[in-house]
Amino acid sequence: MKKPNRAFTLVELLVVIAIIGMLVGLLLPAVQQAREAARQMQCGNNLKQMGLAALNHESTTRAYPSGGWSWAWEGDPDGGFGIKQPGGWAYSILPFVEQNALYQLGADGVFSVDAALKSANKTRGQTPISMFYCPSRRPAANYYGYAYYNCDSLGGVCNKLDYSANVADGYSSADKLSTYAEAEAHTTTSGRTGVVFYKSTTTTGEIRDGTSNTYLFGEKYLMPERYFVSSSPGPAVGDNQTTWSGIDNDSVRLTAYNESGSYCPRQDRSNYDTGSIFGSSHAGAWGVVLCDGSVHRFSYSVDPQTHAYLGKKADGQAVTYPE
Repeated sequence: MKKPNRAFTLVELLVVIAIIGMLVGLLLPAVQQAREAARQMQCGNNLKQMGLAALNHESTTRAYPSGGWSWAWEGDPDGGFGIKQPGGWAYSILPFVEQNALYQLGADGVFSVDAALKSANKTRGQTPISMFYCPSRRPAANYYGYAYYNCDSLGGVCNKLDYSANVADGYSSADKLSTYAEAEAHTTTSGRTGVVFYKSTTTTGEIRDGTSNTYLFGEKYLMPERYFVSSSPGPAVGDNQTTWSGIDNDSVRLTAYNESGSYCPRQDRSNYDTGSIFGSSHAGAWGVVLCDGSVHRFSYSVDPQTHAYLGKKADGQAVTYPE
């Protein structure tokens, strides 16, 4: 007798499809979480590299990298390190992250603004370095931005910086001074409570609260709608200059005390555009490297006073890590 053919009924097929759908629904969030964990680990590694570079900078020059002159100035290899360097801290650590060739572009032994330096700064300003980008936020690429005094026109497109240095209570700069002579002659005693500030040359000895109790670099806050802009309305506040420009809210962020916690770090969120604070695209916590080179992830719900203490290098206040 011939055996009947076996086959799935329509009900059985629908049940199998439903089970597969449920399994995929359970698997996808796990895959996404694993990917985010990997990106978060890479972000922490970026901070670790920056911290080690800053420590090597301090070992070589006896000071942490300088904040530079202002947003209007790009780096100049002939300015060396410290108060004569127009560029910001990210530019100053390039030789210590195996990017000395990029650092030296435009070097001719003469500290002045000339055609060669302007051309070099255009090239440098449009050369993205992955270490300076948070992988959860955006890929290493050029985005909408500008450069000014010692750089050829970038055509509105430049590399960016997803991390900032600790300037604590605030900063001043030489943003209205358009010549090397004016900027070199300008001095100020304001904005010096953090580690990296205008023309800073902070030594380890000046961090009297201890290098393990003071922020050095951290992830910075940005409004998500402006991560990838290529035209008007333009970049988020604190995201319109190159990676290498001097001190500005692109490269430094505040930890100033306010009872409302308005200077505390925040996770990136829609419709809130500020260039004052640290923050991150990661959920739950933001990454920071302390002045001893150790990397931590601290809660967004950090106490405002504790956050302020961790920002100041010499306020004499004991702190408990907000982990």
